[in-house]
Amino acid sequence: MWLILAFLSATLLGFYDSFKKKALQDNAVATVLFLNTLFSTLIFAPFIIISYSSAYLDGTIFHVASGGWEVHKWIILKSIIVLSSWTFGYLGMKHVPLTIYGPINATRPVLVLLGAILVYGEQLNAWQWTGVLLAVASFFMLSRSSRKEGISFRHNRWIWFIVLGAVLGAVSGLYDKYLMNPQGLGLDRMIVQSWYNFYQMIMMGIVLAVIHHNDSNANGGKKKNFFRAIVDGLHSNGLTTIIMISVFLSAADFVYFYALSLPGAMISIVSMVRRGSVVVSFLFGAAFFHEKNLKSKAVDLALVLLGMIFLWIGGK
Repeated sequence: MWLILAFLSATLLGFYDSFKKKALQDNAVATVLFLNTLFSTLIFAPFIIISYSSAYLDGTIFHVASGGWEVHKWIILKSIIVLSSWTFGYLGMKHVPLTIYGPINATRPVLVLLGAILVYGEQLNAWQWTGVLLAVASFFMLSRSSRKEGISFRHNRWIWFIVLGAVLGAVSGLYDKYLMNPQGLGLDRMIVQSWYNFYQMIMMGIVLAVIHHNDSNANGGKKKNFFRAIVDGLHSNGLTTIIMISVFLSAADFVYFYALSLPGAMISIVSMVRRGSVVVSFLFGAAFFHEKNLKSKAVDLALVLLGMIFLWIGGK
């Protein structure tokens, strides 16, 4: 059951990336980020309210544990890390084809492993080192393929934004291990997932408010309702697309956490399967965004996936 849920989570993540690309094509990154965190917060708000006001969800997978500042300060830090990762990732995705973004982002498990060596003193075996080398090789091959589209990995800042977003995403993964591992803080998964979106929404709300204030001053002090300005700034179907981003992301993460809670679930396998989301986003890039140079990119993608298989074998 947990393996099926892992594949479901990967599929949902693939749709999340695809809708994210669509939303970013025509809309500002700050707007997409704010609305994404807003809708994600609204999705989990009922679970928070019901859990805190009644015992109806007690003992269920939807129950949100309570916690004071000693808990929430760690969740706020996670929000900062994730929001930073998303900001760089969104900026990069807006300016780079999805079929390039996906394979780069799929190398995140490699970064997590390398981070585990530095932070937790973990040791890699031969299988895992082979997976790391394959991922590095795929990155260089992808850089060669992207030159056909006029994208230089060395000089293109959007590529570096994607890489930085992936690195921060790996930091978030390592931090999650500390947050939710019984040997670390042992926090409840639902309290982390429910509240970190809320804190991200507050942060992005402040950013957008500053942008809105500056825009008003630039327009001679003409004031416009904050939310009206956001909605008016969206292009056709922008709101619907962003709602789909939030729905698919929230569902993917929820299924992921639920899969890990089932007996016998192996986090190494679940994490690797989730990176398979790149296959879905790659297909979307080919079919709906009509991206180019697909044959050579497919070879690069296959190398990334092969590296993930080696990492999985090494982690068994």
